[in-house]
Amino acid sequence: MSRSVEALPLLLKKTGLWRASHLDCEYPQGTSTGYEQLDQHLPGAGWPTAGITELLFDQPGIGELRLLTPALAHLSQQQSRWQLWISPPYLPYAPALAQAGIDLGAVLIVRPTTANDSLWVMEQALGSQSCSAVLAWPQSINDKQIRRLQVASKAGHCLGVLFRHNHAAHHSSPAELRLQLTAQSVIPLKEHSSIGVQVLKRRGGWASRVFTVDFHDQLNQVTPDFSEMIIRNSPPSKPELAFIEQTQLLFSDEHQQQ
Repeated sequence: MSRSVEALPLLLKKTGLWRASHLDCEYPQGTSTGYEQLDQHLPGAGWPTAGITELLFDQPGIGELRLLTPALAHLSQQQSRWQLWISPPYLPYAPALAQAGIDLGAVLIVRPTTANDSLWVMEQALGSQSCSAVLAWPQSINDKQIRRLQVASKAGHCLGVLFRHNHAAHHSSPAELRLQLTAQSVIPLKEHSSIGVQVLKRRGGWASRVFTVDFHDQLNQVTPDFSEMIIRNSPPSKPELAFIEQTQLLFSDEHQQQ
């Protein structure tokens, strides 16, 4: 009996039988996302460096790019390859990318005129071996086209990311990894902002429940409430007077800028 128990792991490894309760431990090491909560849910403990990842959300600006910036910074610092952005909905803010550690000299932004041109550019870039990452916001895309991008990504050993609307979650996809993102409401007394993540598809595992990824920032600061300032007959002290003058100057500067 004991001999059979010892032989079982060897048999599973030899036959390549997949167990649904375990992530594939032999999955190639990915590029760390920079967030421990997310790495724990991904095969290879990171973004697939040779495969297509889909990020699905309702509207841009909820933190989808901030999930990628640690990995993009790592790739730009460790590899002398381009990072191509195809038709982003807004112009990326260069100072923020630089502050995140991304080498701006490695970033290229292209805006093809048609949807077909965008897909052609992405496929060529993924398979060229000259890009460490290719990010794209396609207007429309089908399974056949995603499958072609998947093949090109593996050939070029390149991280490929598609930003798509949540509607795509109702349909299957040949992408290697699919994550559904949701905006998180501001929680009082919590410094860090965050984003909700659910793994819809991953190699070697079932879909996950929704979990929260905390960003390492100080953006969720509580604004002081000035409406309850006590009005006294006595003149303000020197620190209070300095604070009032700075506040008046700030608001006057903002009014002039507007």
